[in-house]
Amino acid sequence: MRLTPGGGRGIDPGSVDLFDLDLYAFGDPHPVWDEMRAKAPLHHQVLPDGREFWSVTRYDDVCRVLGDHREFTSERGTVVTHLGVDDVAAGTLMTSTDPPRHTEVRRPLGTRLTARAVKSWEDRIRGTVVRFLEPALDGEVFDLAEQALLLPALVTGPLLGIPEKDWEELVRLTAMVTAPSDPHFRQGSEAATLAISHHELLAYVKEWAGARRADGREDDSLLHHLMNVRPGGVPLTDEEIALDGYSILLGANVTTPHTVSGTVQALAERPEQFEKARADPSLIPNLVEEGLRWTSAACNFMRYAVDDVEIAGGTVPARGAVVAWIGSANRDATRFPDPHRFDITRSGAKRQIAFGFGPHFCIGAPLARMTLRIFFEELTRRFGSIGLAGEPQHLRSYFIAGMTHLPIVAQKRRTP
Repeated sequence: MRLTPGGGRGIDPGSVDLFDLDLYAFGDPHPVWDEMRAKAPLHHQVLPDGREFWSVTRYDDVCRVLGDHREFTSERGTVVTHLGVDDVAAGTLMTSTDPPRHTEVRRPLGTRLTARAVKSWEDRIRGTVVRFLEPALDGEVFDLAEQALLLPALVTGPLLGIPEKDWEELVRLTAMVTAPSDPHFRQGSEAATLAISHHELLAYVKEWAGARRADGREDDSLLHHLMNVRPGGVPLTDEEIALDGYSILLGANVTTPHTVSGTVQALAERPEQFEKARADPSLIPNLVEEGLRWTSAACNFMRYAVDDVEIAGGTVPARGAVVAWIGSANRDATRFPDPHRFDITRSGAKRQIAFGFGPHFCIGAPLARMTLRIFFEELTRRFGSIGLAGEPQHLRSYFIAGMTHLPIVAQKRRTP
């Protein structure tokens, strides 16, 4: 997906096809979303195969859909790839479950991922980031997007309890889940790609849990902690552990790499912003928030209306699928003045909802924020300049906004 503004005038929201993968791989959806926010804040689309969905694009409406499970349930599926076919794991999978069960599973895991809890990982993550950036400092072309796909595994693999030998394969499988139509990850049809990746990820976590249970090993990893969660006082089954472990793996591998790539591209295209960050390291936390807003890596989530719901000047019928476009909400001018301007000094950047909103707000947000802060601290400390060395290639996905290739050339920062 292009992350640059474009002229939206003349676009007819009624003729927009939000399932057109070329729009995200080669085009720019932001002008489309601009027109939808202005003229069709509740947009209805019927696909050629008869499936239909409603879309909300304004910030307040997106927050309402994601925030109120009594009006908009997660328990039929939460990603657009499931549109028209209820998620078989709904009601069990943590991301496809409403409170109270969602809260009962999430809360004990969340205690391991608070900002205070992950602080102890800072030095280890910094060492990982420094090693990650080292090859980019030799002056040769460095494909940041391709390399960044592995960055979350380098950071979270030990925290999750995943052995290093498995990181690369798990990253590939999670990419297949989130972008099953992209030629870099597709294996056969989109349906086949999803089926293969779902099966292999679930099998991996189930085997991991079974092996831990059999040998009685105890550790402090997040996946091991999941084995001790007891929603309603009842331990999770191996199947439930596999589903929730699958959800955690997906969450760990989605946002960070594409936020890194998209934000670095924005800095490379705006050297004055990069210089501001180099000159004043106190701006780095706000740079992270602006990067999250700008990239909106998980650009939408889906819910289903429980009953007829009036929203955005229209009505979504009971059981209707509603797609909440986070990528659009984070460019809503009522919340972010001059929203198509990338500005690391932006006031209010932290209002971005790139991590979602409401009960399903990303459980790993504190860890992701810390990782991104460390990444850009080290980037600005070590790099004197960043330039693009070729055309970025954007992910062919209407769910994840990201890149498969971002060739850059970096110059090492000279010490005074």
